[in-house]
Amino acid sequence: MIRIRLLLAALAALFLSASPAAAWWEYGHQTVAAIAWLEVTPQTRAGIDRLLRQSKLLDTPTCPARTIEDASVWPDCVKTLGDRFSYAYNWHFVDIDVCKPFDPKGPCAGGNCVISQIERNQRLLANPKLNPRERLMALIFLVHFVGDLHQPLHASERDGDQGGNRLKVHYGAMPHTNLHSVWDGLLADRAISTPPGGAKGLLSGTTRESRALMAQGSVTDWAKESWTVAHDVVYPTATHAPACPATSPADAGLDEADIQKLVPVLREQVLKGGVRLAKMLDDAFAGRVNLKPRYK
Repeated sequence: MIRIRLLLAALAALFLSASPAAAWWEYGHQTVAAIAWLEVTPQTRAGIDRLLRQSKLLDTPTCPARTIEDASVWPDCVKTLGDRFSYAYNWHFVDIDVCKPFDPKGPCAGGNCVISQIERNQRLLANPKLNPRERLMALIFLVHFVGDLHQPLHASERDGDQGGNRLKVHYGAMPHTNLHSVWDGLLADRAISTPPGGAKGLLSGTTRESRALMAQGSVTDWAKESWTVAHDVVYPTATHAPACPATSPADAGLDEADIQKLVPVLREQVLKGGVRLAKMLDDAFAGRVNLKPRYK
């Protein structure tokens, strides 16, 4: 048993080192994008394809963006390129304390958070006067950031723990990881692959009417929803205590029973991300977006 636990820990370290700060890791982002691709109109799909066929304009050969699934992980891939895209670091999240009233104004000052950047990149994508490279990058960032927003720990933090990155937990028999990584990849991979798995599997249990309801609301509404999931579910399940006041017990983590309870929660977040992304893409390509910025 000791050898098995050591092997699992080594595998966890390998996965974490291979995906530095990669929100939802690959599977989560790609599934959100795949759901959106299945949901958008044929006109939107054609518009997306036209932009992605110009992906060489990005000049990032090590980070391709030939498909919407590629595009969904491109903003994490380019983190390895150093200063070229370092300006986007804070755009992947919004640290709103779950132990205080929901208020994104401070973390989003100057538009420097995932909420504002989703809105900004939708406006850029919707603007037919922009050159193809700008619209292509707007498409890519929009696809990625909507995925980010639906990972609850990208819309929250607790006691300065940077969205659970500083909260050490175990995941089943796997020790020495952190809560953020569990939700980014370990739990996400388990949940999305649970039958019926993948984009089509997640969509299979829905109706057109239920998806229309999911797509309602503003980006801020969706951020508050993710923040609420963090407060009500993510932190209490990991620490086996109320989210507030903050506690970090030595045995914090998820056993198999916890994981089974969280699988449907995470599946719903991925599904909502894909359905809402589809709505934002359809609105952008159909010209239903107000191009005037909402922040100063």
